[in-house]
This record gives sequence, C-alpha cells and structure tokens, in this order.
Amino acid sequence: MDHRSLGRTGVQVSPVCLGAMMFGDWGNKDHDESVRIIHRALDAGINFIDTADVYSRGESEEIVGKALAGGRRDNVVLATKVHGSMGDDPNQFGNSRRWIVREVEASLRRLNTDWIDLYQIHRPEPDTDIDETLGALSDLVHQGKVRYIGSSTFPPSQVVEAQWVACERGRERFVTEQPPYSLLVRGVEADLLPTCRRYGMGVIPWSPLAGGWLSGRWRKGQEPPVSTRADRIPTRYDLSIPANQRKLDVVEQLAVLAEEAGLSLIHLAIAFVIRHPAVTAAIIGPRTMEQLESQLGAADVTLDDTVLGPHRRDRRTGDQRQPRRRGLAEPRPRARRAPALIHQRN
Repeated sequence: MDHRSLGRTGVQVSPVCLGAMMFGDWGNKDHDESVRIIHRALDAGINFIDTADVYSRGESEEIVGKALAGGRRDNVVLATKVHGSMGDDPNQFGNSRRWIVREVEASLRRLNTDWIDLYQIHRPEPDTDIDETLGALSDLVHQGKVRYIGSSTFPPSQVVEAQWVACERGRERFVTEQPPYSLLVRGVEADLLPTCRRYGMGVIPWSPLAGGWLSGRWRKGQEPPVSTRADRIPTRYDLSIPANQRKLDVVEQLAVLAEEAGLSLIHLAIAFVIRHPAVTAAIIGPRTMEQLESQLGAADVTLDDTVLGPHRRDRRTGDQRQPRRRGLAEPRPRARRAPALIHQRN
C-alpha cells in the first residue's frame, strides 16, 4: 500500500486509516475478534489507526492498546481524540486545559503507550477560548506525550482562527482536520478542503460510506438492513422520511455506476474520497472482519472522470453546520437539511 504525507509533518501514512469507533460496546463487543480485525488491517498495509476516548467510554482505546501490544506499536501512527463527555461530572468534558491534561493520561493508560502520534480535539467548544485549548495541547507536545495535534469537524472559520491563534501566540498548530466527507455529503468541497490545503493540513475524512448508505446494503426493492447505527439514530435511516428516500435514489444511481465500472459500491465510495487532492487518508470503520475485507482494496482503485461520468466532483455545497452535542454519544453531525447529494435538489 502506498503512503502519503500527513500534512506537512513528514509522517507517512496509508491512504486508508482504520477507525476504531465500532470496537467495543458501540459495535463489536468481542475484544478478541476486534483485535484480529486490527491485526488484519495492519498486515494488509494500513499503518494509521484512529480512535477516541468517548468511543464506548474508553473501551475502544483499550482494545486498540491490546492489539498494539507485543511490538506492533512502533510501526503504527496512532491517533485519538478528546472532548466528549466521559462521566457525570460537568468537567469531564470539553476542551479546557483542566480536562485535556487529565484525559490524555487516561488515554495513554488505556492505549498502553507512552505517546500519542496525533491528539485531536473531537469537536469545537464555543465556551472555551481556543488559546486555552492550544496552550494545553502545546504543553503535551513539549512534554513528549503527544507528537502532533489536530481538529475534528471544525468549520472553516474555526480552522482559520486556530491557525491564526497558534501563529500569534506561539502555540503548536493543528496539522490535521477530520471532517465528514463522502459521495453523499460533499459540503466540505466548497470551503473546508481548500482552507486545509492553504494551511498545509492533512485531511482525514470520516464516514466515507455515509454512515453505511454506500455499503451496498441499502438498495431499492430490498428490505432495509439490520444496523446498529440505524438503531441508535433511526431518523437517519427511516425510509418514510423524504430526505432518506432521496439518499436511496442517489445510492441506486451510484450502485449502477459502480457495477458498470466493475467496482463494488464500497470501493467506488472510498476511492472517491481518497481521490481528492486535499485528502490524506479516508477513515474506514469496520465492525466485522467481513466489512474490513470489503473495504481494503479501495486504496488500489484509480478513479478518473471517465469512471465518474456525470457524478464527477462538483462544487455544490452541503450543510456544514455542526450541532453542539456535549455527550458525543454518536459523534456524527446531525443533518438539519438534506446534504448536497449528487443530482439532488437542496
């Protein structure tokens, strides 16, 4: 598997990043099977793993720590995140210095490592001065506990603000941004991705399969698949809702396009995200070994305008507004209107 530079850090990562959100109580509760999935991904050439403290309240980090024991840690670029609520105490949450310096120790312990390669702020926090956050993160870098810092689901204006504050105050700067991006959710093409390129930031999009819509399991004329994600957030998958029906219409078009190109819909969707020049790596989030195997080959797919045809990249914007959600029980932006789907009216 080829590698790409993570922004301007010089660190080389695979174009597919293994997301660990589905390991633990939120998805696969079998720790041994989850470890096998991680090992299979590493053996396939993936050297980049992303998790978060809030995923299954730390259980995901513990599973990743188990998987990297026995000498595997040194060859993995390990990323995790902080922000989501980890307890009933109101200060067990957010982007404050108090919480960051406490929670990084818990993540290091759960991951069974002395350092985190990429420590990311999971969501912006309007009640916390970004200089407070960057100051705490800079101290962690200087202490050797963290190598680099990044953001996740920050709107373009806050990406720029964070870069300006880092420059003005002499802080470490965010070297990556982690936005939602897929064939169904393309609003970041308009402003966020160009902004990240301008600042030399690596982009590691989450949900390239649009929450499972592009997995090939959602097709017209078929019964909706059983899904743990649909159980948690049913309004996103309820086909009685017109917006979801429109998603299904677009999915059907893309499935036909993939078939004509001799590709699976999964490979088409992931390859589309990786193809963008601003993107470093797409984060996949398998729950089972079967799901992982179905996604691994996407990095080897080359797409061009001939393959994409009328569905090639455009500049139409989707809804980039992100809700403020203290618990991060399901760290996905809530769509307030239909995203910018291909051939879909906004």
